[in-house]
Amino acid sequence: MKRKYRLVLILGLLAISFNETFSQCSICTKTASQLGEEPATALNSGIVYLMLTPLAIMAYIGVRWWKTERQIMKEEGTN
Repeated sequence: MKRKYRLVLILGLLAISFNETFSQCSICTKTASQLGEEPATALNSGIVYLMLTPLAIMAYIGVRWWKTERQIMKEEGTN
């Protein structure tokens, strides 16, 4: 089990550590290309930031659900 946690942690850190993340739609790409290098990087960082917030919330809910299910399974197994 700990091996899975390490793998998820490593993959999460790798995903966050990339300097350039290409996560723009076609409209944002056109706008960013007209802005220049520095504003385009800021726009891309903002898009990534807005993407991470719902993912973090879903991860929190998923972990809480998983822990609750594990607790229930342990209680059913001991009875």
